[in-house]
Amino acid sequence: MSLTVWLSLLTASVVISFTPGAGAVNTMSNALTVGWRRSLWGVIGQQLALIVHVVIVAAGVGLLVARSPVLFDIVRYAGAAYLVFLGIRMMLTRPSADAADPAAGDVPPARRGTRARAMVLRGFWVNLLNPKAIVFFLAFIPQFIRLDQPALPQYIVLAVTVIAVDVLVMWLFFAAAAKSFGRLTQTERGQRTINTVFGVLFLAVAALLLFVH
Repeated sequence: MSLTVWLSLLTASVVISFTPGAGAVNTMSNALTVGWRRSLWGVIGQQLALIVHVVIVAAGVGLLVARSPVLFDIVRYAGAAYLVFLGIRMMLTRPSADAADPAAGDVPPARRGTRARAMVLRGFWVNLLNPKAIVFFLAFIPQFIRLDQPALPQYIVLAVTVIAVDVLVMWLFFAAAAKSFGRLTQTERGQRTINTVFGVLFLAVAALLLFVH
């Protein structure tokens, strides 16, 4: 991959990562729930899903899904259903009675117990069950892959670039931006407000997934 092509890839990756979606909502929600540092686990899960998407497209499966209305709808409905589940569960989550430490900018002790594995899995499914991502990568990846050159090194460079950019944007921008709302986690009312807001956002993304084609 030439430097010019890679710079184009880098620019496109930055624009894509900054586009708000389910991944950004999930990242900000994690940052407010378990703190900025531990929210990285959710970001890692989202990147694992991106790797799967790249492999799916490279193997030609993405084209099959994109061209089959039935398969596409199955993935679309599954993704929307999962986001609805996350939204409702978040809105029904009881606030913690433990107070956060304002000086440390921390989250309530009870919320620190959220397992890293759970955040990784949630981030993974949030990004994986997104048919738009498959179609997007289908249109995005071929522009940077030259058929007259070995495919594997090009896909590796592409995947590393996309993932590196997404990690930086998700963790250093969206998760960091959520820190400004950290004071809300210090009260039960504030926690309830956060849960409701992000629950509604998950439902909104699910609705877009269902009704916007």
